[in-house]
Amino acid sequence: MVSNLSPDLSGTGLVDVPEPAPAPGQVLIRVKAAALNFPDLLMTRGEYQLKPPLPFSPGMEIAGEVLAGDGFEPGAAVVAGTRLGGFAELVSVDATAVRRKPAHLSFAEAAGVGAAYLTAYVALVRLAKVEPGEWVLVHGATGGVGLAAVDLARALGARVIATSRSEEKLRILQQSYPVDATLPAPGFRDAVKELTGQGADVIYDPVGGDVFDESVRAIAFGGRLCVVGFTSGRIATVSTNMPLIKGFSVIGVRAGEYGRQFPDKGRENQDAIWRLAEEGRIRPRVHAEYPLADWRAAFEAMKHSQMVGKIVLTP
Repeated sequence: MVSNLSPDLSGTGLVDVPEPAPAPGQVLIRVKAAALNFPDLLMTRGEYQLKPPLPFSPGMEIAGEVLAGDGFEPGAAVVAGTRLGGFAELVSVDATAVRRKPAHLSFAEAAGVGAAYLTAYVALVRLAKVEPGEWVLVHGATGGVGLAAVDLARALGARVIATSRSEEKLRILQQSYPVDATLPAPGFRDAVKELTGQGADVIYDPVGGDVFDESVRAIAFGGRLCVVGFTSGRIATVSTNMPLIKGFSVIGVRAGEYGRQFPDKGRENQDAIWRLAEEGRIRPRVHAEYPLADWRAAFEAMKHSQMVGKIVLTP
């Protein structure tokens, strides 16, 4: 529970609360796995665009077993988007946000599909409209959101270049999700141009800062630069003569807000990523599972970008 916003998690801790009871139209779920996302960390500091009133419990996506509620039999294995409150033993969720877990995915894997792959899908499919054979440059490619973009871009038939500051992380990525090239970031511009001929058609950037600045120089004419986040800590700017001269677009990506603005498309997006998961065309990589009691270690691993893929809490 976050009772006070702070830069060092000092205002966050485990608390005992009454067991939730499902209201009409809700499902009560015993949480087996809850994925940690960078916005969860930002919300503990008050640095995310969603600023819930205090106190609140973070946790955007879960997987678990149904205890009671509408539309699902007790014991059913399900996944759910919670937006808030997922880091708990029991969660009541609107039935519309719950769906059955793909049988071949573990609870930890299933918990890591929703937010990361939805962001990747909205960016690459809805906004950038990636075509087979196009070059997609993914920054922060070893984190949960970046790795989802790598995985999805491969499923879309794109040619993929993955970047990271860590050669070791890129080696692990290449073993799990073979891509056309891996490069350091920053320091990728010349290699991207050499690989692609004129630059990347689509750039997926959850990092910002210096990486964004260099991306402006590494994009193809008519390219699409997707702004996903600012994990570097610096919000970059671009001189408008650059997109004018190079004919590229800068596209802001807020996957959840996209679904709220366009509800029908939002449902289609959710259906699409879970269909890809069911078909085995996408699969998240779980870097580590932490017991809920070790939530602080999990948050620290996220803070210091120690993972390749998803960090998951297991109540």
